[in-house]
Amino acid sequence: MAKGSGGTGSTGGAKALAAGKLIVGWVALLWVLEAVDQASGNALDSFGIQPRRVGELVDVIPSAFMHFGFEHLIANTLPLLVLGFLAALRGVGRFLVVAAIIVVVSGLGVWLIAPEHSNTAGASGLIFGLFGYLLARGFVDRRITDVALGTVVAVFYGSLLWGVLPTDSGISWQGHLFGLIGGLLAARLTAEPRRLDAGKPAWH
Repeated sequence: MAKGSGGTGSTGGAKALAAGKLIVGWVALLWVLEAVDQASGNALDSFGIQPRRVGELVDVIPSAFMHFGFEHLIANTLPLLVLGFLAALRGVGRFLVVAAIIVVVSGLGVWLIAPEHSNTAGASGLIFGLFGYLLARGFVDRRITDVALGTVVAVFYGSLLWGVLPTDSGISWQGHLFGLIGGLLAARLTAEPRRLDAGKPAWH
């Protein structure tokens, strides 16, 4: 009994450590890239998404790692650290799949409907996606603990939802909206598989 309990705790601690390393490393990469961008006279801003140009599709993923100045990056750093860590607690591999889905859906949404002559970059689409993912994950996987976590996330970050409305021409509500959609989609696509003989799904 004691051995089983200790093993579970060790596994949880290992996952938390892995999640922490991943998301801190992710955010550190964003800071390094922005430092390079500033030192190069904003040369990396070209990796932003300019809508409805076929050649810009290659920037759908890189754009999520670029920012327009340190002020932009600072605004995204804390929510990305918090939401990224919480999302990655269920496994680094699953998180990477979730993040990829969100980034692609958000980027394609920007490419499709952002205003002409705009250039969009930043991690906010991923942040909105992780928010949506954390809200939906518990219901998809039928985990009470994840529903409770999603509720806490909603309490602290629920104001993010205002960001999907077209209220500020200088903010990409398109990336926010499609990021949120991507997060909900990711929760469904990465749902824990259920055995065919398991009967009616139960909450656990």
